[in-house]
Amino acid sequence: MRINYLLLALVAVLPGCASIVGGSDQTVSIRAVNDTEDVSGAMCELVSNKGTWFVTTPGTVPITRGYDPLTITCKKADMEPGIVTVGSTTKGMAFGNILLGGIIGAAVDMGTGAAYEYPPLITVFMGRTMTLEPPKKEADPKASQTAQGMPVNPQDAPQSMR
Repeated sequence: MRINYLLLALVAVLPGCASIVGGSDQTVSIRAVNDTEDVSGAMCELVSNKGTWFVTTPGTVPITRGYDPLTITCKKADMEPGIVTVGSTTKGMAFGNILLGGIIGAAVDMGTGAAYEYPPLITVFMGRTMTLEPPKKEADPKASQTAQGMPVNPQDAPQSMR
């Protein structure tokens, strides 16, 4: 019976680890540029599935984290608008949450957006439309080799070595 109460207490406390540590909100800074100079006073609208926010460049704005892309549209008189769409990345803390908080904790963080984050500084180029993908981790080339530098998979060896 004691174990059941302990498990119930853990289930109530552990879910949403990333929510507790980082929260579902994040502050992003928006900068607009025209060729090589900063554009001050551009009105920017940030839109994601979690909401819509507004900021004047250069500036910062608190937004709600989420899995879906964030689209920023900046406008200023006598300039072509700049549009950039940025993808979110999964925070490392989210993976730890799967171990500590289990499926419930991971589901809470994914649902609230706490498991994800956008770049802290986003630059919008006036007159351009761009999509920025989150950085992808490159495979370690040494992971496919033995300590002696030989391929782990024999099929990857040069034909002369087979």
